[in-house]
Amino acid sequence: MQDKIVIATIKKVMPAVVSIAIAKHLEDLEKEIPKELYPFLPGTPDGKKLDIPPELVDKRGMVQIGGGSGFIVDKTGVILTNKHVIADSKAEYTVILNDGRKFPAEVLSRDPINDVAIIKIPADNLSFLKLGDATTLELGESVIAIGNALGIFKNTVSLGIVSGLSRSISAQAEPDAPPQEMRGLIQTDAAINPGNSGGPLVDLDGLVIGVNAAIVFGAQNIGFAIPVNAARRDLDDIKKYGRIRRPLLGVRYMMVDDNMRDKMNLPVNYGALVIAESQNDHGVVPGSPAEKAGLKEKDIILEFNAKKLDKEHPIQDFLENMDVGDSAELLVLRGDKQFKIKLALVERK
Repeated sequence: MQDKIVIATIKKVMPAVVSIAIAKHLEDLEKEIPKELYPFLPGTPDGKKLDIPPELVDKRGMVQIGGGSGFIVDKTGVILTNKHVIADSKAEYTVILNDGRKFPAEVLSRDPINDVAIIKIPADNLSFLKLGDATTLELGESVIAIGNALGIFKNTVSLGIVSGLSRSISAQAEPDAPPQEMRGLIQTDAAINPGNSGGPLVDLDGLVIGVNAAIVFGAQNIGFAIPVNAARRDLDDIKKYGRIRRPLLGVRYMMVDDNMRDKMNLPVNYGALVIAESQNDHGVVPGSPAEKAGLKEKDIILEFNAKKLDKEHPIQDFLENMDVGDSAELLVLRGDKQFKIKLALVERK
């Protein structure tokens, strides 16, 4: 019985799942790749330039360098995908529909916090997926991951269950990219491969409950998806403001725990320690609400709107549920003195 349900769901969802081809100009690729690596790559015998097979270079000198997945969420061609799939501002992106049609993609917005992006193609009357509610998910619930696995195998489908909720990981889009903390993720044993990035994770009703985002290399049956609720908020922002709006507090911080307290000889084992990331950085963003309120490096923010901050409840979790213009009250520890400050959040640029 479940097989019939799964097959029916896949048939309903598949027309709205797209492939995203990533291409760059050959000259840009040559500039980005260190010349000392040329002898080890396809090239001329003297190793002075790249020699890409002609069939991989189009008339404009564009070379396809990768691919990912996405899914249509509006009949007018609005598509959700991962931010890391379309992260390169110098690349061109082409959307390939399930029926084979190809369209150039316009990047509408990249979420600065979540690994979510919104693109649009010049098409109409398209099949699209409805968004569900990830907050109602239960452990063991059946889910289906669909995408363009490895950028090669179109229409890859995998069935699994929800293995965990509210997971946190540190992920890298590329080996040399800085790690990004991703929180509140859905863990699933449905196979998610690199090319599946940006594809939908759906329930058996065909409702999107997540955006496939990450895998754990070296581990089996562990994949992660971003809850669709974050993407829904991004879509609402696009419709209302034409961009994604996120509130900014303006501090760089590390969450304090027992280990950090002992290593840095701190007076508490919880809170957010305002910390500099470089010599020219003092942990507070210039012109931000935090700077205007007087926050300083080495301050420890103990509470956010009267709620305790710790490893399980960092500042970012509170900001996710707030809007630009909202007020926040912080309980701050400086040295051996505690005090409260009030500030209004501004839009993150």
